[in-house]
Amino acid sequence: MLTEAEILEEVLVPPRRTYLRVPDLQLVDRPGWLQISTPSLRDGGMNEVVHAELTAGEADAVIARTIAHYRALGVKWRWRVTPGSTPADLGDRLARHGLVRREVAGMARATEVMEVTTAVEQVDAATLAELTGVMARGWAMDPTPLHVLNEVALRDPRMTHYLARIDGVPVGTASAVWFARSVYLMGAVVLESHRGRGAYRALAAARITEAATRGIELATSHARPETSAPILARMGFREIVRFASYAPA
Repeated sequence: MLTEAEILEEVLVPPRRTYLRVPDLQLVDRPGWLQISTPSLRDGGMNEVVHAELTAGEADAVIARTIAHYRALGVKWRWRVTPGSTPADLGDRLARHGLVRREVAGMARATEVMEVTTAVEQVDAATLAELTGVMARGWAMDPTPLHVLNEVALRDPRMTHYLARIDGVPVGTASAVWFARSVYLMGAVVLESHRGRGAYRALAAARITEAATRGIELATSHARPETSAPILARMGFREIVRFASYAPA
């Protein structure tokens, strides 16, 4: 059984490296700084400062350069401020540079075999186009770069995609990223026309069940307090840590 300190680490640290090595990925990964840029994903995703440990003297200049970098790419992006980020007032500095704060709940629960009442299947090459279609509609994104991203994900042994169907129609997707001690639940989206019918819960239950069958004891997720976090809480997740994500207005 994992200790509370180990659970906190699983919630925060492994999810930092859930990016996929698509052809145009720009990765800066050095001690105290992890940043990813993906020019093809203009509508969001894989454009963010994942972790930053800066000195007070350099922080504002780095923030200004980073904003200019993503503005030049013309992409949606974000800057995560999690425990361990520095300086201590990094979030306030980001706000002064015009970025808007959004709360994120880092959540976790033990895995177990759960009942899945809505049809959920793992995505393969035959259903990849359906996956991309639902993701593009659900997130209002260009499907072309999403399809490239999903093709790369399909070949990545760390990741599994899931597709939920209602009456045979694909209505929701989600992903799981597998680590040694935990599974990270990410990327869940359900089409607005089919929300409130159990697809989101079924996608979570399918991934938790798969983790249990693999012998992985912990499921983690980063959830918005106003949307997905209450659903996960009703499924037994508890909030481990609260942090912030900053993005242009």
